[in-house]
Amino acid sequence: MFDMEMRQDMKINNLIRDVVILLDFIVLNVLFSLWFHIDGGWKQLSHSVSVFEPLFVANISMVIAQYFYSTVIHKHRSTTEQVLRQVTYLTLLQGLLSCVLSPVVSLYTGAPGPALSFTVIFTLMLYVGLLVSRFAERWAVKRYRRMGRNIRKVVFVGSDESLLPIYDFLVGDPSTGYRVTGYYADATIQDCPSGLAHIGTLAELDGRLSDRSSGNAVDELYCCLPAADMDRIRRIMRYCDNHVVHFYYIPAISRAFGHTLKPENVGGITVFTNWGEPLMVPSNRMLKRAFDIVVSAAVLLCLLPFMPFIALAIKLQSPGPVFFRQARTGLNGREFYCYKFRSMHVNKDADRVQATEHDPRKFAFGNFMRKANIDELPQFFNVLRGDMSIVGPRPHMLYHTEMYRGLIDKYMVRHFVKPGITGWAQVTGFRGETKELWQMEGRVKRDIWYIENWSIWLDIRIIFKTAMQVFVHDKNAY
Repeated sequence: MFDMEMRQDMKINNLIRDVVILLDFIVLNVLFSLWFHIDGGWKQLSHSVSVFEPLFVANISMVIAQYFYSTVIHKHRSTTEQVLRQVTYLTLLQGLLSCVLSPVVSLYTGAPGPALSFTVIFTLMLYVGLLVSRFAERWAVKRYRRMGRNIRKVVFVGSDESLLPIYDFLVGDPSTGYRVTGYYADATIQDCPSGLAHIGTLAELDGRLSDRSSGNAVDELYCCLPAADMDRIRRIMRYCDNHVVHFYYIPAISRAFGHTLKPENVGGITVFTNWGEPLMVPSNRMLKRAFDIVVSAAVLLCLLPFMPFIALAIKLQSPGPVFFRQARTGLNGREFYCYKFRSMHVNKDADRVQATEHDPRKFAFGNFMRKANIDELPQFFNVLRGDMSIVGPRPHMLYHTEMYRGLIDKYMVRHFVKPGITGWAQVTGFRGETKELWQMEGRVKRDIWYIENWSIWLDIRIIFKTAMQVFVHDKNAY
């Protein structure tokens, strides 16, 4: 029964992948036809004898690009960042191959190829088209899985808290298609979620492993037992191998260290550290810095024509400077001056008291700037100077740093990276005033998650979510 269910799951996954690939080619050919038959397309291809050569090149390029960067939405654990990355690489490779293959085909056929400008514009159109198509497809797949189809069943072994982040990831979004049956352990998991059931002891698990007549209805098994129980771990692994169950081992280290350690490779040997930071890799830091410089320079150039109007509006409504400068805590706990458009009347509490919803210190235009994130724009100067990054933990006032470092465990970990204009906490509901301690704890937890899970695609996702707040104001933005 299990083998049949697993084969069915694999068939559905393969079918989803094949349908998405087919839709990619449909999008390519429809967009090519539309662009070719509008005036701009005819002009770009005015020196080309036939449409068939560039269309042939576009499709051959897509075939090759699909081989390297095909879709990942059929995978149960695919993330938004992975989908965005695959579409970006797929389109870039398709466009690059079109530029390379067009002259080759032209030499062979004797027909002039399309202008480079046509290929560039079409590649941009294709990128937008594939993004729209991919996220529509992903929505359809998620809806299909929410209906209880294309499901992967999971079981846990062990009672270590290290299993809980895995559980939260697998069931946090029902659309990923995971269903956790429960866990086998001799003790219950501390602070165990109500949805994670204790389905038996380790002795009962041993009985199921040795009973060849018992059916199996699990696709993945996550084992979190101590190394002292190595014989049982080996039996579980053999059982998984013989029954086509994917086996995953999680080191049982939460109780010993009070924290989930992260694996790193040192000389081919896996070691564990208490904080995993992708930005410790020099190439990642260089990529993030290059991204910061390019985007900040572009934003500031676009901002320059509007600065006189913003400055005039501030001056008309509140006497004082246009810019607000405040000392805040930055990378490695160092202080720096953070710049903003001034959104409040000059006051003596600016360095100690957070803004509240009906704060009398705010003036009308300043309140609008805060809701639309306009007051933060001068911080792109901080980014160019190297004090900040576009995305990262928000820098706090020195007063709050001193206060919260003694109240919240691991609070200072958020300073392992440069502070940001926006951050993961700000786009996931933890923006604005922190009236109670749990709110700051939630912000710190998300800041640390960002540090441990950084990618350039995550930065792009956060920037997009922040940009949307200009149009859909965050209720916590005041």
